[in-house]
Amino acid sequence: MTWEQVLELIKSILITQTGVPNLAIKEVVMIGIAFFFLYLAVAKEYEPLLLVPIGFGIFLVNFPLAPLMGYSEHGYPELIRAFYKYGVEWEIIPPMIFLGLGAMTDFGPLIANPKTLIVGAGAQLGVFVTYLGTLFFGFTLKEAASVAIIGGADGPTTIYLTAKLAPQLLGANALAAYSYMAMVPLIQPPIMRLMTTVEQRRIKMRQLRPVSPREKLLFPLVATFLIVLLIPAVAPLMGMFMFGNFMRECGVVKRLSDTAQNAMMNIITILLGLSVGATMKADVFLSYKPLLVFTLGLFDFVICTFGGILTVHVMNRFLKTKMNPLIGSAGVSAVPMAARVSQVEGLRADSDNWLIMHAMGPNLAGVIGSAAAAGMFIAMFN
Repeated sequence: MTWEQVLELIKSILITQTGVPNLAIKEVVMIGIAFFFLYLAVAKEYEPLLLVPIGFGIFLVNFPLAPLMGYSEHGYPELIRAFYKYGVEWEIIPPMIFLGLGAMTDFGPLIANPKTLIVGAGAQLGVFVTYLGTLFFGFTLKEAASVAIIGGADGPTTIYLTAKLAPQLLGANALAAYSYMAMVPLIQPPIMRLMTTVEQRRIKMRQLRPVSPREKLLFPLVATFLIVLLIPAVAPLMGMFMFGNFMRECGVVKRLSDTAQNAMMNIITILLGLSVGATMKADVFLSYKPLLVFTLGLFDFVICTFGGILTVHVMNRFLKTKMNPLIGSAGVSAVPMAARVSQVEGLRADSDNWLIMHAMGPNLAGVIGSAAAAGMFIAMFN
């Protein structure tokens, strides 16, 4: 073999078997975006459990010719495509995450103060406002619904709804939802201070009544009956959520509850993060609609926070015992971070004002409210 033939062979290998000549500027941009989200997760600790696998998924999938999100010559899905196909497309991963969340959740604050269900419902204001507004930017009805649910600050619900209605926006919607959930401590406090006076932030709420084990055991059964009967489309999410909670409260399947809270939840989180990140290839993400999603998602989140606080203000006009309006911001379902923000703002106004357990009521109601809103969209468009 001559030197010319050797050089020609090397050139052929470089062109056909490596990604070097196929690496374009848009892939480099997406790799930079991946580094940015990994930085937020590692250096700033913003939702690291999800932003690390999502960021690394973005990083991996934007290398040319990498066998990750396609199909083999025999028609089998490649590695991350298999995670996505069987976990997200088949709608398995989001309900399983809800199962783990249910096993972690104590509904005591919501049961002790059921009025906070109204606050959680009021915090969904942004979902419907954003839905109408999104239509003016050229989104289809289904795409607008998938973007609007971001304001509920519930990542699994966003993924579940988007996979059903607008899978082409899955990566952008999921990343926006989890990014804004991570930035709750930055986004919500200015809105909370704008919408409340110092005197209102100092309102002290009565200690919640004790909730009996029987009430906690019956709650997931009654809630499932009512929610699934009224909104059947949300049964996969709410059914698994309440099943996980029933395992927690019944006390006879501690091994199963522990597995749902820890080992299963960790595995599902890894698969979900990689799957979502890998949908963000440069040719899909670097376009008009996915980039606009981040702006609309922020607007959505702000209006949802506004809606929760406004709901408390309206309720206080009819209540003898006033509620602190700061707990309204926890009506978004970023559990438990939004409740902690209410606590921090309450302590800033009065160092003896403890709101976290009161804020957990609307926080949990927000999980139910965002899932119910998603169920309504599914019933309308699917």
